[in-house]
Amino acid sequence: MGDESTRWTIVVDKETDRSVRMRLAERGMKKGDLSRYVKDAVNRQLFAQSWLDFSSSFGDMSEEARLALAQEAVDWARKS
Repeated sequence: MGDESTRWTIVVDKETDRSVRMRLAERGMKKGDLSRYVKDAVNRQLFAQSWLDFSSSFGDMSEEARLALAQEAVDWARKS
């Protein structure tokens, strides 16, 4: 994790808890890896939502043009 962490308290149903813990165990991960797993899932969801927002803002462009524009933005951000 990053330098600073924030503790969350989340509630999930028992089936979700069981499924996630089984998935972690299948991959050789331990109980402490749950935070990393949740962080990854949240980041993926944030990215997916950001992409949908971006795509809807440029809905009149082709998918190819949107991807090129997004890549240009990523390249610019990496240079900065």
